[in-house]
Amino acid sequence: GFVGHVSLGNEEWNPWEVDERKEQVASQQRYEANLQMIKHARSQVEQTSLRVQVWGKAAIGLYLWQHVFEGHLEPADVTAQRREGSQTVGKTYFSFITGPSVVPGYFSVEAENVVLVLNGREKAKISYATQWLHYTQTLIQTHKIQHVAVVLLGNEQCNNEWIQPYLKRHGGFVHPLFVTYDSALVNEEDIFQWPLGVATYRNFPVVEPSWSMLHDPRSHLCNFLGTIYKNSSRETLMEILKKDGLDKLCWITAREQWQPQETNESFKNYQDALLRSDLTLCPVGINTECYRIYEACSYGSLPVVEDVMTPGDCGNSSMYHSAPLQLLKNMGAPFIFIKSWEELPAVLEKEKKMSLQEKIQRRKKLVEWYRNFKARMRQKFINALEKSFLPSDKG
Repeated sequence: GFVGHVSLGNEEWNPWEVDERKEQVASQQRYEANLQMIKHARSQVEQTSLRVQVWGKAAIGLYLWQHVFEGHLEPADVTAQRREGSQTVGKTYFSFITGPSVVPGYFSVEAENVVLVLNGREKAKISYATQWLHYTQTLIQTHKIQHVAVVLLGNEQCNNEWIQPYLKRHGGFVHPLFVTYDSALVNEEDIFQWPLGVATYRNFPVVEPSWSMLHDPRSHLCNFLGTIYKNSSRETLMEILKKDGLDKLCWITAREQWQPQETNESFKNYQDALLRSDLTLCPVGINTECYRIYEACSYGSLPVVEDVMTPGDCGNSSMYHSAPLQLLKNMGAPFIFIKSWEELPAVLEKEKKMSLQEKIQRRKKLVEWYRNFKARMRQKFINALEKSFLPSDKG
C-alpha cells in the first residue's frame, strides 16, 4: 500500500523548510484548481439533458466522430485495441468508444442512450452486426439502456432489408436509423440518409485547409487514381482521356484490380494527386457515391461526378426522385455533375481557360461548403437523437 510522508525529527532545524512550505502552498493551489476543473466538468455534464455513448464498430464511425464531430480519440495510435473520446455538443454529452477490444459484454455501458455504428456491406458483416443488435436488445430488456440509434454503412446496392425487423416502426427498438447511399428506406422522419464520407479504414486524415492549398497553382487539370473494371464507364473515361491527349494534363494511375490495402507510398501519391489537381474525376463504381468525392473536397479539388444510377435497389425513396447523390444535391454540393464522360473534353477545355484567381475562389467555396456540410450533418444527427431520445413535451 501507499505510505504517506514519514516525518523524522520534526523538532530539528530544516534548511529546506521555506521551499517545502512554498511547495505545499503551490500543491494546495494545484489541488484546488483541479477541484474547480472537476466541479466545472461535473456541472457541464449536469447541464446536459442527454448522455449518449457511441459504439464505433464500423470504420464509418471514425468519419462521424473525427470528421463530422471534430472529436479526438485517445490514444492517438490507430492500431490501439481500444480508443475513446468525449465532448459536449449543445445539451448532449457524447462519449465514443471503438477498437477491437470493444466486444459485446466486455466493456462498461455508461449511458442510457446508445448509438451503434454498424457495417452492413455483406453477409459476414451483417452477421457480426446482428450480434451487436442482439446484445443491445438484451440491455434494453434488462433496462440497462433505454434508447438505441444505428448508423449503418449500407449495402452498395441498398439491400438493407435485414435491418428492418430491428426498427421501431416494425416493432423493434432502433430509432432513428442513419443509413448510407440513396436507400429507398429513407423518409427523413426516423430513417435518414448519412454520408459515406472518407475512407477512414485507410486512415484518411482530417485535413485542415492551408493557405497554399487554397492559393497555389496546381500542376494538373485533373486526377484519377483507381481501378478500371472491365466493360465499365471507367474504360470509356480512359479512352476519352487518351484520345485527346488529355491524360498528359491529368494525373492518371490506373490499375486492373481493386486493392483494399494501400501502401504508404500509394496513399501518399493519392493525397498528392488530390492536392495538385484542380479537378478529381469520380466515375461510378458499384454505387455512384464513393469516398473519393469527400476526399477531393478535403483537399479543395472539385469533384467531377458521373451522375448516373447504378444497378440495385437504390433511389426512388418516398422522399426523393432525383437520386443518385440525393443528400449531396439537397445540400447544394458545388460539384460538376455529368451524365457521360463524353462531356469531359469540354469541361477540361473550360478549365484550361480559367484564371488562377477564379480557381482560388472556387476552391475556397468548395472547402467552405464541405465544412458547412459536416456541421449541418452533425446538427441533423443531434436533432434526430434529441427528438427520439428526450421525453417529448406533448402532454
